[in-house]
Amino acid sequence: MADLRRVPFSVPLRVPVGDVTERSGWLVQGPAGWGEYSPLPSWSAAERAAAERAAIEAATEPFPAPLRARVEVNAMIPRVSPAVAADLARASGCRTVKIKVGDPASIDRVAAVRDAVGSGVRIRLDANASWDLDTAAIALAQMTAYDIELIEDPVADLDQMATFRRGSSVLIAVESSVRTVEDAARAARLGAADVIVLKPQRIGGATAALRAAEAAGLPAIASSALETSVGLAMVLAVAAALPNAPFAHGVGTALLLAADVTDDPLVPVDGLLTPRRVAPSEASVD
Repeated sequence: MADLRRVPFSVPLRVPVGDVTERSGWLVQGPAGWGEYSPLPSWSAAERAAAERAAIEAATEPFPAPLRARVEVNAMIPRVSPAVAADLARASGCRTVKIKVGDPASIDRVAAVRDAVGSGVRIRLDANASWDLDTAAIALAQMTAYDIELIEDPVADLDQMATFRRGSSVLIAVESSVRTVEDAARAARLGAADVIVLKPQRIGGATAALRAAEAAGLPAIASSALETSVGLAMVLAVAAALPNAPFAHGVGTALLLAADVTDDPLVPVDGLLTPRRVAPSEASVD
């Protein structure tokens, strides 16, 4: 990124997401606008390199042409207390809520959110590959009473995911095992998922994300990596450009930021966002 302008940033989260309490990285300015390089601490060297490619692409290339003018997005609820989870879900205004599970408070958290949002809001789960096959089956059976749309990453790898899916009455989404276009194709070959979830920054950019969706041949969800609104703009562009995208997308995470780098953040209204580029405020880049 030597020929591009790079500006460091750091913004806090409203509540911890796992071990993450703030997001930091670089905003990257180029001829097409701004991109964001903000790999999560757990990402590998290969994933960090992909994130750099994603930032460069966003700064130097047009976003993909949208197929829809507005995009439905979901709120994301971390592993917080049931009371906090209920407050976050209710305040989001989103018609789909993704709840992080895989810890001892999972069932109480899901129950609290369902009670808070009522029957008209879709609930999906994300276990972050926390369970083995037997534990995943037991846990999901305990939570199906809350009308679950899908569960993301109930187990650790694609082979286990394929085994689990064969016995599941709930749709299975895969994200943590899909880090390349080749991973997406393998997920489809194994029958490991009903839905593929793609983090454009981690997979190398908007173009790579769309190629992965095509390789999988499955309904796709574009999902953030807790970017600022500058980075979320690329995720939203992918969501708007996906041809097979019947589910709400994981682009509502600006709701979890205690601050942003822009005065015009990508915060959903009634669970919807309009695709657009975002530039940082002057105060963020001075």
